[in-house]
Amino acid sequence: AAPSPVSGAPGGAAGGVSPPLDPADPRPPAELNGMVLLCKVCGDVASGFHYGVHACEGCKGFFRRSIQQNIQYKKCLKNENCSIVRINRNRCQQCRFKKCLLVGMSR
Repeated sequence: AAPSPVSGAPGGAAGGVSPPLDPADPRPPAELNGMVLLCKVCGDVASGFHYGVHACEGCKGFFRRSIQQNIQYKKCLKNENCSIVRINRNRCQQCRFKKCLLVGMSR
């Protein structure tokens, strides 16, 4: 039997590079030398350089609304130490805003 063709690059995802993208996703990801960049806040695919860091559309919009409307978020219920990742980034707004600032987002 002949070996089957291998698709994609060898090695898989590592070191700030995301797994293969969904071809149905219309968002253009931020790329550097053909590598997909990840959001510094939540780890989702970054759509570009926003407010001083590589960020996804969700975190870009969240930060924009936070600063434009000067929102004061409800106090964190978990010692202000929530993990902000793509699947749960909406659970604690105070910790998400804190992480935006921590990674360097600014006006």
